Amino acid sequence: MKQSILLMALELDVGGSQRQMTEIALGLDSSRFEPHIATFRPQGLRGDQLRAAGVPVVQIPIRSFRSRAALVGIWQLARYIRRHKIRLVHSFDAPLTVYGMPIARYLTSAKVVSSQRGHRELTPKVRQLLRWTDHLVDGIVVNCQYLRQHLILEEQVPECLIHVCYNGIDLQQFCSGPSNRPPSLPEDALVVGVVCALRPEKGLLTLVDAFARIRPLRKEMKLVFVGSGSVLPDLHARAQEVGVAADCVWEPATSDVAKWLRTFDIFVLPSLSEALSNSLMEAMACGCPVIASDVGGNPEIVRDGETGLLFEPGNAGALAEALNRLIKDRSVRKTLADNGQRIIRNEFSRAASASRMAEIYEELLARRRL
Repeated sequence: MKQSILLMALELDVGGSQRQMTEIALGLDSSRFEPHIATFRPQGLRGDQLRAAGVPVVQIPIRSFRSRAALVGIWQLARYIRRHKIRLVHSFDAPLTVYGMPIARYLTSAKVVSSQRGHRELTPKVRQLLRWTDHLVDGIVVNCQYLRQHLILEEQVPECLIHVCYNGIDLQQFCSGPSNRPPSLPEDALVVGVVCALRPEKGLLTLVDAFARIRPLRKEMKLVFVGSGSVLPDLHARAQEVGVAADCVWEPATSDVAKWLRTFDIFVLPSLSEALSNSLMEAMACGCPVIASDVGGNPEIVRDGETGLLFEPGNAGALAEALNRLIKDRSVRKTLADNGQRIIRNEFSRAASASRMAEIYEELLARRRL
């Protein structure tokens, strides 16, 4: 019998949580599950993808939790769950966990599942509320072993509640292909790049400093930042300060990520805090050799010296050494790129992630609610 499930996220535009929710909705076996989507903001890239695939999307028209609409939304969401015989409700981000889990728990008979997709120190304003929802849910899905340990050791979440489901990506979209470099990237330039939200925890100043150290190695070299965020002015200032501003290329957040990844010779993710990075996996799938900070879930996909290189977070000297190694040795770049692409195809596809999530859903649906 096909099971109706409801997946929830704050919005349906670009963003890691929305992306993974969409991958799950599109990847689940349609003979076993009928996914529905609930969101506050239905417009955007992911919303278009879901609607094009025929996945029902319902809007809960809330702009503030302190508004009257938030109260009306409680009954609207509960009524939708009951009307469509939703058996399981799964929130993919903190706002919908805090708002949606109590509604589904107390006003419906559906199983309730939350997600933890980043370290909770990054969301201090809702940390206590998330701890409260830990006592309401039937399960918590994390996307790496690092977060599993974080919840057990630092948040005192019972181990039996936690389920690991690694992120999955669309391997038809993220794959090797022609680079088609824009005019800002000369064909003979060696390109070091990153795709991410430009936030403090991404450690991007470390990348600028490391690039300045290795810039003299080649005549033509570029550093590319694809993304938007609050630290952009700081990055501009640091690039000027260390003398590499003329060699930096800045591209706002875009939905055409794969196109940019194919222009990179080396992908770097210098995060100070990370769970399991979609951008890192996408770069590997596109055939980029990668360098990542040894933090969070990064070591679970970047096996040092095999599928990429790891360095101490925040250490510009160590990152410069890793860059130096790859810049000087094309054969090492190719070996790491080939190995990285292989592990993503074998273990981190949309199909693999959806299959694992289906196992979690069926296990939870088979349990009696306590």
